[in-house]
Amino acid sequence: MKADHFEQQKLLDLAAEDVALTQLAHRGRTLPEVAAVEAAEEAERTFSADVVRAETDARDLGREVKRLESDVETVRARETKDQKLMDSGSVAPKELTNLQHELESLKRRQSDLEDQELELMERLEVAEAALAAARQGLEKARADRERAEQLRDDALADIADGTTKHQAARAEVAGGISAPLLTLYDRIRAQTGSTGAAMLRARQCQGCRLELYGNELSTVRNADPHEVVRCENCGRILVRTAESGL
Repeated sequence: MKADHFEQQKLLDLAAEDVALTQLAHRGRTLPEVAAVEAAEEAERTFSADVVRAETDARDLGREVKRLESDVETVRARETKDQKLMDSGSVAPKELTNLQHELESLKRRQSDLEDQELELMERLEVAEAALAAARQGLEKARADRERAEQLRDDALADIADGTTKHQAARAEVAGGISAPLLTLYDRIRAQTGSTGAAMLRARQCQGCRLELYGNELSTVRNADPHEVVRCENCGRILVRTAESGL
């Protein structure tokens, strides 16, 4: 296959645009900003679960404290009632003895309840502190996630902008290349996964970085400048320039 020597050199510009597009696509697949968003989302889910657990603990302990407060008030009310009866002087001796025993029992009961209430209040204080810490952590995690999303979106927008520019530049270069040569280039590009042409510099293919020797070098050296020659190793079109060392 033959193509104008200067037209073949345009393949290097096309290859440069393809390299840029490949790099942008790779960057889009491996963005650290995407991983940062995923990590931030996981942290937010963790703190959200911590808040739910802490809220449940605090709510349950709060109910227990209120129940004990109600029990203490009930005991105190009974103590007050019994004390009034004793102070009234209208209680028979036998009933007075029973009231005294009951008052002693109520005082012990009140003391036990107040001890339990104090313990629960201490536990509630710890639970409320844990809840406050979890809510603070969740708030920070949300802010971190929002920042990470913004950085990711900025990076993706930058990639999209770069992709659009390089696609336009590639289309412009491709428009100046004949259909047969462009078709061959694109077929090779699909096979290599990168570019379909490479410069021959100092007898080395810049696509696979292997130097030409022996018959291969002789064939390329003696080929017509308009002959489309290819690297025997990677299959790319070898574009010859003043730097080829032939």
